[in-house]
Amino acid sequence: MDYSKLISPAAQAMRPSGIRKFFDLAAEMKDCISLGVGEPDFKTPWRIRDAAIKSLQAGRTTYTANAGMKELRIEIANYMKRRFGLEYDALGEVLVTVGGSEAIDLCIRSLVAPGDEVIIPEPCFVCYQPITTLTGGVPVPVALRAEDEFRLTPEALKAAITPRTKLLILPFPSNPTGAVMEREDLEAIAEVLRDTNIIVLSDEIYAELNYGANRHVSIASLPGMWERTVVVNGFSKAFAMTGWRMGYACGPKPLIQVMTKLHQNCIMCAPTISQYAAIVAMRECDEEIEEMRQEYDMRRRFLVRRLNEMGLHCFEPKGAFYVFPSIQSTGMTSEEFCEKLLYAKQVAVVPGTAFGDCGEGFVRISYAYSVKHLEQALERIGAFLKECQS
Repeated sequence: MDYSKLISPAAQAMRPSGIRKFFDLAAEMKDCISLGVGEPDFKTPWRIRDAAIKSLQAGRTTYTANAGMKELRIEIANYMKRRFGLEYDALGEVLVTVGGSEAIDLCIRSLVAPGDEVIIPEPCFVCYQPITTLTGGVPVPVALRAEDEFRLTPEALKAAITPRTKLLILPFPSNPTGAVMEREDLEAIAEVLRDTNIIVLSDEIYAELNYGANRHVSIASLPGMWERTVVVNGFSKAFAMTGWRMGYACGPKPLIQVMTKLHQNCIMCAPTISQYAAIVAMRECDEEIEEMRQEYDMRRRFLVRRLNEMGLHCFEPKGAFYVFPSIQSTGMTSEEFCEKLLYAKQVAVVPGTAFGDCGEGFVRISYAYSVKHLEQALERIGAFLKECQS
């Protein structure tokens, strides 16, 4: 049987994740230090785990409402108001999803029809473009520049907008660059969008991991933007709950209703035990969030200083848990640098091109690892650079 003739052309054309490629190679190597995966090294706070255990002991293992447990949606709405100043009706404007990734997928598929254009600032997380393509939409990459600290400028946004533009994806704090958009940056973007029919998908999964002088600002909080923004967030990063697969989307009721309809037909509901755990996370774990944020901040400053000292120029990222240093001084491509480093020194980092063509000349390094882990990796990277220069 010729499966190539049976598989959807869009699915067949989809590129495998450039992140997983190097992670899988590293997993097969003895004594390899991986700095490639964006997964917190912290354990899920105990009180969250305890809530899940108690729900299991109580036999709470049935389906929940498609949109998520009412109690959890209320907690999400309270949390969004308390932490980010955003107001949502828990029963009509909040949807609980299987991770933030499902929320992204639902938002794109609910809005984008064949031929619609989706503006995607790059470098960016790997899923936006493939999902857009699967819907028949047209990805419109906008290359962000290191000299702008990888922020989206209003000039670049204006240049990308056409009559077919349906959606802007705004992924800040950024994976892979660690860039953030301050209030004044978002105001400039909002000014471009207010007189259009363009919807914003604001991916704020790293919102709690912001290290600047100001707290994270959501574009949905700006005048005239709430009604045109779907905010995606989740529990994986801030609460160290990657394997629990819990996310959510908040936005105008007509959009959330359609996303819920897709969700109920494709998924049914998010894991019940994880939902009980998530209620406690939102209600009781602000202190744990801050403890993890401070630890990441310390690692961030350590890593940026050491990379700059060894000649890999790195702007100061203000969010998430990634740095995005330039490797152009080595004369190698991003892919070449990562492969040679992996095989010569058993250190895995991710080529910038995994996040878009404009990532060429950069690599992504995650600091969701212990300082000891980072120190060992940096020693090997430093030795690798010296060998390349000799």
